[in-house]
Amino acid sequence: MYILAIESSCDDTSAAVLRDGILLSNVTASQAVHEAYGGVVPELASRAHQQNIVPVVDQAIKRAGITKADLNAVAFTRGPGLMGSLLVGVSFAKGFARSLGIPMVDVNHLQGHVLAHFIRESEDDHDQPEFPYLCLLVSGGNSQIVKVNSYKDMEIIGQTIDDAAGEAIDKCSKVMGLGYPGGPIIDRLARQGNPDAYQFSKPNIPGYDYSFSGLKTSFLYNLRDWLKEDPDFIEHHKEDLAASLEKTIVDILMKKLRQAVKDTGIRQVAVAGGVSANNGLRNAFKYHAKRYGWKIFIPKFSYTTDNAAMIGITGYFKYLDKDFASIDLPAYARV
Repeated sequence: MYILAIESSCDDTSAAVLRDGILLSNVTASQAVHEAYGGVVPELASRAHQQNIVPVVDQAIKRAGITKADLNAVAFTRGPGLMGSLLVGVSFAKGFARSLGIPMVDVNHLQGHVLAHFIRESEDDHDQPEFPYLCLLVSGGNSQIVKVNSYKDMEIIGQTIDDAAGEAIDKCSKVMGLGYPGGPIIDRLARQGNPDAYQFSKPNIPGYDYSFSGLKTSFLYNLRDWLKEDPDFIEHHKEDLAASLEKTIVDILMKKLRQAVKDTGIRQVAVAGGVSANNGLRNAFKYHAKRYGWKIFIPKFSYTTDNAAMIGITGYFKYLDKDFASIDLPAYARV
């Protein structure tokens, strides 16, 4: 069974082809135009998707070594995300599926990230979590702890009450004048700095919920005071600032996750989302695996960012359940 998957929730146009749950191709076109604006511009993103989606889908099918006539279904990201971007992918998926007379499967973008650990590149790839497992989902728009009971049964037990971890990193990078996206820049600088050089505010939120707005404010006010004393403070200390910021965010994330593992007794723990590419967070997971006996699952770097492979594997599971989408289903920007 061949399934074509399409992802267009933000600024990456991606298409993938899977055969019986095995990934055959995964093609992504990124948009560099947003770097000049310090963030994703929705109108520019949707226009770029319109330009990219046909060649990206064409390449995904060709690299899989099949033709469109071999496809049995089309999976697509229905939401959440930028509405203009989603509409391009959803509309293309509907037209493509209708022209071939094959069913469609709508996929929640966040569930795709959570199930990215089930992407298999070969028949011998069996390193997947067992149910139930906990997944720390961290990206530019989301910070959640998800209890995954099955492919279709997920429970959010903790989430941010304001800003997401990735958003905090991007905003602090922007304040420092380091550019966009801030995640890779902060990650690179942090590897050269002292993580204990500076202390920033950590929230005291009950339960498993997160908050990063206070951290951003603390970072901004401290930076303002240091710049008064030394106008070139950022340039002289950017590595230590990045390392201290990264350590603070990772500490906040892992403290709640440790508590969730302790309370639920679930020791299969995964991380997903764009921030899961962060070196400090990945090292923290490895440290917790050794110290607390967790069995951890860290995605390949190619599956941390938005990609169609994760949409494809989620769509594959829904296809097996015959959970198909009707032609009139609209895209949605928020859950």
